[in-house]
Amino acid sequence: MKKILIILTNTRYYGNSKDKTGLWLAEATEFVYKVQKYGYQVDYASVNGGEVPLDPRSLKNTYRSKEVNEIYYSNDFQNRALKHSLKVSDLDSQDYFAIYYTGGHGVLWDFPNQSALSSITNNIFKQSGFIMSICHGLAGLVTIKDDQGNYLINNKKITGFTNFEEILSGKLLKVPFLTENQAKKAGVKFVQKRPFASFAVQDGQFITGQNPMSGFAVADLLIKNSPKY
Repeated sequence: MKKILIILTNTRYYGNSKDKTGLWLAEATEFVYKVQKYGYQVDYASVNGGEVPLDPRSLKNTYRSKEVNEIYYSNDFQNRALKHSLKVSDLDSQDYFAIYYTGGHGVLWDFPNQSALSSITNNIFKQSGFIMSICHGLAGLVTIKDDQGNYLINNKKITGFTNFEEILSGKLLKVPFLTENQAKKAGVKFVQKRPFASFAVQDGQFITGQNPMSGFAVADLLIKNSPKY
């Protein structure tokens, strides 16, 4: 059975500051909850492998549904995602029919311009697989180029964390770049709906979610359009 590869961050702080960031919990767990219920298997990976930090704010009850908690408290997620994530460069793209870039502000530092991420994403794309992201996870796609040197997401209808949402999050001065701006530089047709409301969009092999509330929506589009292995 081919699996879905979940990409997580290793970044614990906003740049050189002492302010903590990391994976936004619901962006991984809501998606995983849905696809596992459908019968798909997942692997968890990061650029460095090993430990994945959680953004402390994402642990607040406001952002914790029963589905989030079911995955979060499972031994599988605790061990394979948060303690012992796989190293991306060790993986074989042939094992996966889809790749999903999770968010949290940490990804802005360790997702862009990573050769291992670029290679496995391009290979999954060439295998007619699905390329997915949620929120800041789009930062993992904005620097990837195909074999012809064109941005992989060029001219695709894409969504991700918006400039306005970054302002509302209070982190505008802490981030190295704005996700929406970088996506537009890569030539995407950027689409969005109201801030912090669930929204996902599909354009061919690309499925993207706007913000932390969009994990279920991304999963639903994948399930609707992918084969049942």
